[in-house]
Amino acid sequence: MNKELIIRSSQNAVDFALLKDGKLIELHKDEEDAGEFHVGDIFIAKIRKPVAGLNAAFVNLGFEKDAFLHYHDLGPNLSSQLKFIKQVCAGKLNDFSLKSFQFEPEIDKNGVITDVLNANQSVLVQVVKEPISTKGPRISSELSLAGRYIVLVPFSERVSVSQKIQSREEKERLKRLVLSIKPKGFGVIVRTVAEGKKVAEIDKDLQNLLDKWSAMCKRIPTAHHPSKVLGELNRASSILRDVFNDSFTAILSDDEQLLQETKEYLQEIAPGKESIVKLYNSKEIPLFEKYGIERQIKTSFGKTVSMSKGAYLIIEHTEAMHVIDVNSGNRSNKSTSQEDTALEVNLIAAAEVARQLRLRDMGGIIVVDFIDMQNPDNRKVLFDFLKEEMSDDKAKHKILPPSKFGLVQITRQRVRPEVSIKTREEDPNNENGEVDAPIALIDKIASELERIIKKQQKVRLHVHPFIAAYLTKGFPSIRSKWFFEHKKWVKIIPRDAFTYLEYKFLDKDGNSIED
Repeated sequence: MNKELIIRSSQNAVDFALLKDGKLIELHKDEEDAGEFHVGDIFIAKIRKPVAGLNAAFVNLGFEKDAFLHYHDLGPNLSSQLKFIKQVCAGKLNDFSLKSFQFEPEIDKNGVITDVLNANQSVLVQVVKEPISTKGPRISSELSLAGRYIVLVPFSERVSVSQKIQSREEKERLKRLVLSIKPKGFGVIVRTVAEGKKVAEIDKDLQNLLDKWSAMCKRIPTAHHPSKVLGELNRASSILRDVFNDSFTAILSDDEQLLQETKEYLQEIAPGKESIVKLYNSKEIPLFEKYGIERQIKTSFGKTVSMSKGAYLIIEHTEAMHVIDVNSGNRSNKSTSQEDTALEVNLIAAAEVARQLRLRDMGGIIVVDFIDMQNPDNRKVLFDFLKEEMSDDKAKHKILPPSKFGLVQITRQRVRPEVSIKTREEDPNNENGEVDAPIALIDKIASELERIIKKQQKVRLHVHPFIAAYLTKGFPSIRSKWFFEHKKWVKIIPRDAFTYLEYKFLDKDGNSIED
């Protein structure tokens, strides 16, 4: 398995594409907008108004929309944090290590917000969910600073280890190791990537996070209330921090400054691997075109998503949830029964569903309508396969087993707006109409051809002259690739009478072939 991170820079945004064996699995955009919130940012904020009825407070972060802070997101040591901020702002506390700081009693976990927070009070909060639709950001006053191997939690003493680490012995080793180096007043969460790591590597990560904490605290006395006091890493570094492993084979960027920043960060988290970071400086073919990313974007973000063997997904978003329908398409196959066909299509669909959730960053409730299977063993095979395909997904998620009707329910953490890309373009034949992007048409033709050509000795394809030229020009042309794949030559006939995206398959006798 090869993973590549492709970073494209433009005048006011940076795009990040994560590829797995050449297939696009994540797409992120980092826009230069000072007003944006990012998950992980820490603010010194002002309480606008505690509301007892909601048991929450609206908090001023210095932007148009107030953030929402629920009582359950305050953290048990809120009183200690408020005392710490008061002393730091007054200049009475210059040691930010917390080793000599006197902690206050924990707040009541079933308490009321008006008992612990007042209007105009300053509090440190962290963005846990970016603004989505008409809602402001969701925040928490239980702070955490994420590193490569650990997460540092100020005003806590708790040590926990990622549940994804299976070995009980390894969990106990990591817990003992962290307890031996953990400073007083800080809790630690051990991340999955810490598995097998030595004390020196984890201690270095801990010291980096403590330095970050101290640097943030130094800003508090002079910071305007409200304002950001600690920003999350740039998107390239945060992606590398969360997903980088030995399977990465290349990191490419067309921007020298971004390249240098990425290389420096990689030297910190994985010394010796910075050689995979390379500059892409070709002026002939843009970076995303070179790696087929633009094509994958056009064909992956529409309402209909094509898959192998003629199967496809229909993805729709309602106010309450996402709904994904699995369709087998009109396909011939070598499966011995309808049940085998259903299982085969469902497994193909499960892999694509897992990819689509990450690619679009879909969150909330997702219901997938797989093709019905009567055999409970097949439903278990599908369930286990889907769980395995989603095991690399860093967003918290839960999958329920398929129901008798073939429905699979998934909940997936939503911390930022869903990636939405317009894949339909203006119809050149109709002033007010829209059509699928032309590149998506080529994939649709290829998918239909794959099914048709198995049953036909000779196939003719009638298309608009522009599409005919696209299919036949260049070396190797798309038609040549079809010949090498199917061992049959497809005769392409330009038709001036056709609209741009109109096409028709005909057999050797000139009869229309219906897919």
